[in-house]
Amino acid sequence: MPIAPLNPVNLSELPNGGAIQRVLVVDDSKLQRKLLTLSLKRWGFEVMEAESGAEALKLAAERRPDLVLSDWMMPGMTGLELCRRFREMHGEEYSYFILLTSKSEKDEVALGLDSGADDFLTKPVDNNELRARITAGERLIEMQRSMVQANRALSETLGELQQLYDNIDSDLQEAKKLQQSLVKERFRALPVGDVSLLLRSSGHVGGDLVGFFEAGPQHVGLYALDVSGHGISSALMTARLAGYLSSAAPDQNVALCKNEKGEYVPRAPDEVVADLNDLVLDEMETEHYFTLLLAFVELQTGHIVLSQAGHPHPAVQRANGEIEQFGPGGFPVGLLSGVSFARFELDLKPGDRILILSDGVTECPGPTGDMLGEEGLSVLMDDLASTRGPAFLEALIWRLTEFNGSEDFPDDVSAILFEYQGLDPA
Repeated sequence: MPIAPLNPVNLSELPNGGAIQRVLVVDDSKLQRKLLTLSLKRWGFEVMEAESGAEALKLAAERRPDLVLSDWMMPGMTGLELCRRFREMHGEEYSYFILLTSKSEKDEVALGLDSGADDFLTKPVDNNELRARITAGERLIEMQRSMVQANRALSETLGELQQLYDNIDSDLQEAKKLQQSLVKERFRALPVGDVSLLLRSSGHVGGDLVGFFEAGPQHVGLYALDVSGHGISSALMTARLAGYLSSAAPDQNVALCKNEKGEYVPRAPDEVVADLNDLVLDEMETEHYFTLLLAFVELQTGHIVLSQAGHPHPAVQRANGEIEQFGPGGFPVGLLSGVSFARFELDLKPGDRILILSDGVTECPGPTGDMLGEEGLSVLMDDLASTRGPAFLEALIWRLTEFNGSEDFPDDVSAILFEYQGLDPA
């Protein structure tokens, strides 16, 4: 085979400290290896030599080359098979592979590319052409290594973000437990009836809150509120509002006052809502507002005095199954100053019950986007007329899941169910 003469080389144009530093020359011809090695060393490259594919793989495993120059036709393992097996070796950094061949047919070139070769040089090898191919290989390797570094940095960033997310998720799980703990009792049997509570956030934490508290010996207070927005800031707002309607600390409950006997008794619910409105606007630095329904039930008579501030209408289901939904509506709390809030009243007879819901129920969307609405709620309550207490609220969630087509509701869902039995005549 003819040997190309050593062409003069301009060393100033050659790579200096580039991406290709170590070259592996593979050829069963010692003379061919020496000629290539001589040129490469003159250009400043570190050169390793192998006379067979097996020896080349061993050297590559010990010290991975940046460039492989391999003859195609060799006894035993061909350059094509060497290229294929070299590509199977693990390693993040890419190595450029040039096959040295006298083959120029398109099918043969395609076969080489398919085996993982990057480029071809026709024998006899021209030094200027070799130099140009090495320069092209360096550009490819530099791009590939830049990508590896970028991917590594991205992986590290993603790992840090995942750790941050895991920490936040863990904190939110704890926050969910704390928020759920605000509703300490989900059911209480009173002398004249039963109170059942439901609180289910659409995310880890939410802006809904329901509760009840003793309002002196003759009354029980019920409240349901829904803070605008979702997530942590809404949940923090509900936690703060829970302190203003506390069942554990009546002296801090803004809905109670003392009578001349020193007993805690209910205040007018519309006045309480007005005070909360002023408190939010004047003392809380927040953009949140909330809807609220506050009710006081007179235990002996079933008479209820309520104030509604943008919350959905309460639904009363009579003992005969008839359903009534009414209320003045009103403005949300913390939205506008100088707003007056209305008071209204209703009476429960033994066997009647009142359901106070957040808009996460009435505005729950179905598969076509239509909301459940008050009419759908009436149908639901009619279907569950014989279901009582916590079982009713569980069935409510089940029916909402059926209607929505998913257990993942777009909004928080909360409810209070008060079932009035009246005093025992005995």
